[in-house]
Parts: sequence; structure tokens; C-alpha cells
Amino acid sequence: MSDPTEGTPGRRRGRPPRTESAGTRDRILSAAREEFSERGYEKTSVRGIAKAAGVDSALVHHYFGTKEQVFAAAIEVAFAPALNASEVIEHGPLDGVGERLTRFVLGVWENPTTRTPLLAIVRSAVNNDTAAAVFRRLIASQLLRRITARLDLPDAELRVELAAAQLVGCAMLRYVIKVEPLASEDVERIIARVAPVVQGHLTGP
Repeated sequence: MSDPTEGTPGRRRGRPPRTESAGTRDRILSAAREEFSERGYEKTSVRGIAKAAGVDSALVHHYFGTKEQVFAAAIEVAFAPALNASEVIEHGPLDGVGERLTRFVLGVWENPTTRTPLLAIVRSAVNNDTAAAVFRRLIASQLLRRITARLDLPDAELRVELAAAQLVGCAMLRYVIKVEPLASEDVERIIARVAPVVQGHLTGP
């Protein structure tokens, strides 16, 4: 594949002009999410991502660095809607936070637009130790710590992690593994059963 920067005087190989940077970066991230989704972490390569994005592999390294760093960037973009869960803590009283958080998290998974990239991320994380480590770092730094900081209660970190385990486990069984009857149950019935458990983890004795 020809380098899109060849033939342009004074420009380093693999680097676009600033006016092209944002679009090129987004195109690479989009291609990366599709490659990780279709091939998994282990079988995805920087060269393959570059080919899918229609750019030289030098551009991928320029914007993101290693494959692990590309994966981290792709995760952060795809996981962005779920990261807003920390804001749910601020709206309304603590005695209703379990339902608000459960409804928000399951709502992200119920929406096909946000569910598809999440599925790709989770599948890669489950099947590869490096991908799992990247996923854990993002969850810890971008989500759990934010919620913990807003939950001014004893053992806040443990409480938040237990609540997260409840919600992640439910999402895995319903949307990833698709265990019945959970997979086809009405989401409102699931919220009604899971929310009190999440509430107990967050504010219980």
C-alpha cells in the first residue's frame, strides 16, 4: 500500500498535515475497533489496522504507539458511554443510587449502538491477558475510582467493586454468554431484582 504522505516535500513519512490529523486518528480508531472485534486481540496487528484504515502503519505508531496502546485508545472511546456511570451517583439521594446505577449500566448494554463495541472489548479482554490488563486499568482509573470518590462511606472502594462485580456479572451472562432465561428476560424485571443488591453493596451495613 502506498504511503499517503509520499511526494509531499518537507513532511516526515507517515505523518499527515494537522488539518488531516483528527480525521485520520478517528479512522484508525474505527478500524482498530472493527479489527479487534472480528479477529480478537491476539490475531489483530498494527499492520492489519493500518490496512483497514487505508493508512501507512507508521501513522498508527505515530498516533498511538504499540498495539497495546491502540487497544487502550479503542477501549476508552468505545467504553466512553459507560464511564458516565460515575455521574449517576451525584443525581438524587443515596438511597436510590442502586436503581439509578443498575438502570444506567444495563441501559448502555441494551442500546445496540453502545453494546456492539463493548462486546468486542469484553471478548478481547476475556481471551487475552494483555487485553484484560488494559481493560482493568481503564475500569479502575476511569470508572471505579470516580464512583468511589463520590461515595463518602466506609470501605467505599470495596463497596464499589462489589457493586461493579454484580453489574458486570449480570452483563456478561445476559449479553456476552447469553445464558437463558436471563438473556431473554425483560430488562425491567432484571433491574428490579439486581438494583436492591447493588444498593446493599453501596450503602448497606
